[in-house]
Amino acid sequence: MHNQTTYISRRATNTTFVRNRNTVRHTKRSLGSISQIVIVSMLTLVFGLIYVAEGTKATSFDYEISSVESEITEMNTKKDDLAVEKARLTSVASAKTSTVAAAMEDTTVTGYVTE
Repeated sequence: MHNQTTYISRRATNTTFVRNRNTVRHTKRSLGSISQIVIVSMLTLVFGLIYVAEGTKATSFDYEISSVESEITEMNTKKDDLAVEKARLTSVASAKTSTVAAAMEDTTVTGYVTE
């Protein structure tokens, strides 16, 4: 048969120890109240910093959007000015080639009225 020696602890009568096994007892440790307060405050600080960083990122996006919108407004104003200039130039070109304008006489200054 198998010969196995069993060791009995003096502290506890119902605990048996077997050869080549650990006989160490571990006690459960818990954090103290000060450690818990420190951990909670550090987590609050980290989450607060993340919140502030995301808020400033959103603000910087707002500034970028407003600058792009101002550029769009400026470009639309230039586009409208160019459309007016195009209309003026095409009207001058069409006036030079029209038959009504060709039949008109050139203007000459005959004199000024003085009183």
